[in-house]
Amino acid sequence: MVHYISPAPLTFEVIDKILKKNCKLALSEESKKLINDCKAYLDHKIKTSAKPLYGITTGFGSLCKISIPKEDLSQLQANLVMSHACSVGKPIHTDIIRLMLLLKAHALSLGKSGVQLATVERIIDLFNHNVFPVVRELGSLGASGDLAPLANLFLPLIGEGEVWYKGKIRDAKEINAQFGWTPIALGAKEGLALLNGTQFMSSHAVYALLKAFKIAKYADIIGALSLDAYDGRIDPFLPQIQEARPHPGQIETARNIRTLLNDSEFQKKEKIRVQDPYSFRCIPQVHGASKDSIMYVASVVEREINSVTDNPTIFTEDDLIISGGNFHGQPLALVLDFLSIALAELGSISERRTYRLISGDRGHIPEFLVANPGLNSGFMIPQYAAAAIVSKNKQLCTPCSVDSIPSSNEQEDHVSMGGNAATKTVQVAENVERILAIELLNAAQAIDLQRPTKTSPYLENFLKEFRSIVPFNQQDRVMYKDIEAATEFLKLGDFENSQKKN
Repeated sequence: MVHYISPAPLTFEVIDKILKKNCKLALSEESKKLINDCKAYLDHKIKTSAKPLYGITTGFGSLCKISIPKEDLSQLQANLVMSHACSVGKPIHTDIIRLMLLLKAHALSLGKSGVQLATVERIIDLFNHNVFPVVRELGSLGASGDLAPLANLFLPLIGEGEVWYKGKIRDAKEINAQFGWTPIALGAKEGLALLNGTQFMSSHAVYALLKAFKIAKYADIIGALSLDAYDGRIDPFLPQIQEARPHPGQIETARNIRTLLNDSEFQKKEKIRVQDPYSFRCIPQVHGASKDSIMYVASVVEREINSVTDNPTIFTEDDLIISGGNFHGQPLALVLDFLSIALAELGSISERRTYRLISGDRGHIPEFLVANPGLNSGFMIPQYAAAAIVSKNKQLCTPCSVDSIPSSNEQEDHVSMGGNAATKTVQVAENVERILAIELLNAAQAIDLQRPTKTSPYLENFLKEFRSIVPFNQQDRVMYKDIEAATEFLKLGDFENSQKKN
């Protein structure tokens, strides 16, 4: 299956399809024309303009006052890529590198960057052949775009750097030779077009959001299961109370819980207690607020990935080359901080439900969810692990976007720190998956301890799938394996909770 890159906007649905179906990329004829026309305009402008053009006929950053001879313009761009390739630390996930290649190819295809067609096609070659340049997580200020990581991303275009290929890190020269790819001789502005841009931040944002969409669904499914296991009440999820405070996420969450618990035998039993703790009673308000936040972040990120974020920007129709600040990561830095907080709250309330399930405070299920507590510790320590992860998330949620350290001799005197916001948000999302997996372990155990009573048909099917991966806990066993298996279950699962509205 081939996805044709065109000026048409990328959506999360399209990106998810490209990733899941392992689509190949190709440029549409419209994009090829836009790229070629912009490149021809730039070449003509360089030949005829007596004025310096930033980053094209001048140095970069605070070196913009230095003019570069025309015979050195190609070397200037190669030097830029090599000297800026300073991302350090742990290599980022290849799924995120794949997104970086996709998003950069899409941005360059809009025809406002002045690059060669061959350059964009080589980026697509890397994507299509699963050759992923090694990019490391530290080094971006999120200011002139993501300079350091994007430089590492594009070193292989000029025959430098390292790549992931077939699960191993290999020298880019070796893999280029294997595919018969000769190094790209970068034209004027091309290095700048490759390095200026927000694709490191935005790829992390897309990756985190694709997880967040699933996490929000799982939070409802697992929360509903825990509610039944805890003998909780359905009253706080009735439509009337949501209509009295009509936040969209709250309304959606309450509807989901009602649907998920439809025909549950637990809900048909008479309830002794008139009220439940907040971690159950306020699921619509807490999950709903996080969902509303996720959707807002998604709107900003979708706008960003369909924008031109390099510099200078070329407007052929207006005969303008403008040096501006579209590479600045502030829009992403702010919403990434917001997203990490929204996700962390889903983990925080989940851990509290886990605690309630093992507490034995309602008397209908044993303390720590084992038949013989004392001899068996049961589910005591998974809750510790969840609590530790929740605490870690709180530390990660300290905002990155409120920080700024001037760089480039004060030319870049306000930076977004969006690169750090991006990497920590992915960590938070992955942590929340683990917290929800621990709640699922506990909720499933608590339900099974109350057999033969059944939860809803939907949740019974969900539990059946889960139990094929993680069996019922009869007595103490090695628990970290169960946690890992439950986490993988959530990562790989594709469950829907948008059933018939109740």
